[in-house]
Amino acid sequence: MIDLADLPVVVKPMRLAHIPVILEIERESFALPWPERAYRYELTQNDLSHYYVLCLRSAPSPSGVMPLWQRLWQTLHRPPADVDFVLGHGGFWLMVDEAHISTLAVRAAWRRRGLGELLLVVLLDESQRLGASRATLEVRHSNAAAQALYAKYGFQQAGRRKAYYSDNREDALILTTPEFSALDYRDLICARRNDLWRRLAEASLDKITRMH
Repeated sequence: MIDLADLPVVVKPMRLAHIPVILEIERESFALPWPERAYRYELTQNDLSHYYVLCLRSAPSPSGVMPLWQRLWQTLHRPPADVDFVLGHGGFWLMVDEAHISTLAVRAAWRRRGLGELLLVVLLDESQRLGASRATLEVRHSNAAAQALYAKYGFQQAGRRKAYYSDNREDALILTTPEFSALDYRDLICARRNDLWRRLAEASLDKITRMH
């Protein structure tokens, strides 16, 4: 496992207090951002929902304490008190044994650093931990960048929803992963994760945090 203990980010469950910042990121990221009431419903009434935020620590952790991957898993369930700046968010609905990824977004100024990819890996791993056998999502037909990221993690087109988006009646592509238990897919995710950790480890903290 690559030691990324110096990377000053953590993942934690989304809380109601995060909603104002989440709405800002939504408006930056989507033509049809979710309203506040949607997130309140997801966090307080929808038992199928699982939402997370990617945060910048107020200060980097001491080196050598814990690998980033272990720290991410721990903070999903025991968030540290020193998280103060939300970089992105993502979530899914766990419906029987399928995880439907409902949203994934990163602040505009923080994109192209691998943070959206990191969130996707967390969503896939956490959904599998909770009992999902595969993941699915919808993506705009014109969103080539998102499609490329999903294809990198094994998502394949399983269908199309005609005129799905109300702002411009654009089609949505339905993408789904292979079964998480498939050996080839497990190997793919492991390789992609290891490559991501290597790239994040090689990136300087100044590059990752220069917009803070």
